[in-house]
Amino acid sequence: METLIEVKKREEWKVTVFDFAGELDETNADKTFSGIYEMIGDFSNKNILFNLMALKYLNSKSIGYIADVFSNLEENEGQMYISNCDEGVKDVLELVGITTIIPTVDTEKEALSAMA
Repeated sequence: METLIEVKKREEWKVTVFDFAGELDETNADKTFSGIYEMIGDFSNKNILFNLMALKYLNSKSIGYIADVFSNLEENEGQMYISNCDEGVKDVLELVGITTIIPTVDTEKEALSAMA
């Protein structure tokens, strides 16, 4: 059975924001991120924000996908931020070192300002 995850895409200024709600795990990571790649399309000069406010769990496969999205953006002169992490999710991201690679801020407003 697939774990519940919802990802909504919206535009704020010149930034594409993905709002995550639920849990990312082995049952839904591939499907979720294939949809995200499709929504991003061409990575050229894109500004992406992953708002993780309502994300309660993520596994290592999901972290790999997040790192891959960042890498694709960086190679194509885009930017990416992560914001609004739940404490547990933030702890996991810090533990694996993602927060030293991908700019991670407390609020969406901080990320949007940084990419403006």
